[in-house]
Amino acid sequence: MVNAHDYAMRPATADDLPLLARWLRAPAVRRWWGDPERELRLLEEDLNDPAMTMLIASCDGRAIGYLQEYDVHAWPQACFAHLPPGTRAIDMFIGEADMLGAGHGSALLRRLALRLKTAGAPAVAIDPDPQNARAIRAYEKAGFVIDRPVETDEGAALLMLFRDTLADSFPGGPPGDATP
Repeated sequence: MVNAHDYAMRPATADDLPLLARWLRAPAVRRWWGDPERELRLLEEDLNDPAMTMLIASCDGRAIGYLQEYDVHAWPQACFAHLPPGTRAIDMFIGEADMLGAGHGSALLRRLALRLKTAGAPAVAIDPDPQNARAIRAYEKAGFVIDRPVETDEGAALLMLFRDTLADSFPGGPPGDATP
């Protein structure tokens, strides 16, 4: 049962780059994120960018995945242009193959989206590839709904927005949130 797990997110550091490199080379991640060497260079470039929050997610003390969140207007893309100032976007993956399909992605994404909404983000967006059925199901389970199909710099995507009113129920953040 996913709810019985202890989830945490901490800031990614340069020490995490070898772990991120391994995860980016995993077939399930590479399929959707693309060339691992290119992606690792991009992550390394963004590591100290104050506009990007990069997180290592853990489950029961084990690092299992990566999340990043940023202001959609800091990296302008046409698909986000209509969203209000302060809207946050999330990208994520579960890097450990044995942790896929168990609800961990949904639980982590929901926790981060609730935290962002509680912190004042007017909207939280994510934009999966329309062919990534596993991710779309996980995002829907986390509280995201499909807003519209869009074109991004990477190709076709589905713009999904977090539509969970529980964010208003946790003024100090969601229960058990260890994210800084």
